[in-house]
Amino acid sequence: MAFPQPFMDELIARSDIVDIVGSYVPLNIKSGSYWGCCPFHNEKTPSFHVLQDKQIYYCFGCKKGGGVINFVMEIEGLTFPEAVQFLAKRAGMEVPTDNTDQDVARKRRRMLELNRDAAKFYYQTLLQPEGQGVRDYLERRQISKATAVKFGMGASPDSWDALMMAMIQKGYTKAELLSAGLVVQGKNGKLYDKFRNRLMLPVIDVQGNVVAFGSRVLDKSEPKYMNSPETPVYSKRRTLYGLNLAKKSKRPNIILCEGNLDIVTLHQAGFDNAVASMGTALTPEQIRLLSRFTKELILCYDNDNAGKIATEKALQLLNNTEFTVRVLQLPKRRTEDGEYVKQDADDFIKLQGADAFERLLTDSENGIEFRMAQIAGKYDLRDDQSRIAYCEEISNLLAALTSAVEREVYTNRAAEAAKITPDAMRLEVERATRRKSAQERKAQLRKDLNPAAQLQPQERSLRYENVASALAEEGVIRLMLLDDSLFPEVYPLQPEEFSAPLLGRAFFLLWEKRCAGQPVTLASLAAELSPEEMSHLTGICQKPESMDNRHKALADYIRIIKKEHQKRNASDAQEDPLLAATQKYRNKSGIGGKQHG
Repeated sequence: MAFPQPFMDELIARSDIVDIVGSYVPLNIKSGSYWGCCPFHNEKTPSFHVLQDKQIYYCFGCKKGGGVINFVMEIEGLTFPEAVQFLAKRAGMEVPTDNTDQDVARKRRRMLELNRDAAKFYYQTLLQPEGQGVRDYLERRQISKATAVKFGMGASPDSWDALMMAMIQKGYTKAELLSAGLVVQGKNGKLYDKFRNRLMLPVIDVQGNVVAFGSRVLDKSEPKYMNSPETPVYSKRRTLYGLNLAKKSKRPNIILCEGNLDIVTLHQAGFDNAVASMGTALTPEQIRLLSRFTKELILCYDNDNAGKIATEKALQLLNNTEFTVRVLQLPKRRTEDGEYVKQDADDFIKLQGADAFERLLTDSENGIEFRMAQIAGKYDLRDDQSRIAYCEEISNLLAALTSAVEREVYTNRAAEAAKITPDAMRLEVERATRRKSAQERKAQLRKDLNPAAQLQPQERSLRYENVASALAEEGVIRLMLLDDSLFPEVYPLQPEEFSAPLLGRAFFLLWEKRCAGQPVTLASLAAELSPEEMSHLTGICQKPESMDNRHKALADYIRIIKKEHQKRNASDAQEDPLLAATQKYRNKSGIGGKQHG
């Protein structure tokens, strides 16, 4: 284990899971345990269960679970050592490290220092004669010097290796520059700067670290935008450009846009609550990050087809979450030739001004209004057949609304748009609701008729080959966690008798802790098991286990495991005569029958 066990035991003891989870998720106590809406998937009805006595959490919806370290790893996007560091700092504990941990921490710290020094280099270049082209570009884009400083903007020289040579002089190696994505390797094997003759936009995380760079060309060459690759300190799925500044905003919401320069213009115009995703569609990880700072989002994507698709995907992802979501649709701009073209937030503010954008912000639609407008735009509602098709599609959308009041309000609006009576539209929505319910019942029936599939782990790599034995193995682990005093002082089972490798490994890890006098808890296995394995084991612990007949239950579980093991051996022996002869000799001589203390 990377960290000494006494340290880990004390860290977990000091890091109460209710306190940690409660700092991210509102929890309500019910029947002696805590419940809340899961921060790892979208839901309105709480299915996220936190058990203080066992120091574990489990979501019955997305099936994620584990101890306090797993929770911090998942919600903060940290590795195991980083999560330990995070909790230790919170608990005021000094972290003992071995050479491996020190090396990982050193490399991460070194990369962040390199990014910071690169950002300083780009900023200094902006102020020098080599940065004149970028300064001219910023002036054309009406970006003030104060705004450029606020965002830490810089300029990459029109040179093949200016950054590389400057960083080498500071003591960084070529390997470090390559790992950080600041240089790339050509076909001839030579290294050269990734960013050349570009406006540089440092990407800063909510802790204030420079984790990556965005960039833009100064002319019409391609690629117009270029970003850092993913590195040990940067994941674009978990990062939002401008959030380090937007988190300080006094505005009650966050505006989500597409482009980095849109964010710069919005902040300069007084909308300091704007952020942008890093060249990707909105992700669950970004939603979790946003939930720490706001409960209201305003989607402000470009008004072209790609922007509408991105808005629709974001709305689907945010459906049934605790977020209030509105959509700000930017109007198309009319050119001198009379043609209507798309415009982004940057264009709109420069042409119409901040006050006009504020009015759009105030009048922005909620998510359902936007989706209804998109559906209506697909049909000619003067044509009878189109009206019928519209009613069918809109009724499916309205049937998915969980609020009866919302459904009634928007059903009336849909009826008005289609020029039919509210009663007729209501009947169509009710019909769609029944269809939806029937489809859900059929899906549940298919699950119920396949109980073996229900009993299998969600993660395919953990699937059971022998369900009967695995269920008994699950029972043994549950009883070990509930009352390890039930077990004798010698192994009741041998490793080879377990049919599921994970369950066998978990049992003997717990057994080792018992023998060493350490706490026999699931949370203590976080260092040895993957998040997926921890989630599965936490799910096992959620299954009911009566303690009234625990001695008999343990004996029955062990009997089933041994019986299924004998069946597997017999089956293998039929296929392999040499194995049968070997097994017969082992049984006769007593080899393998010794119990280990």
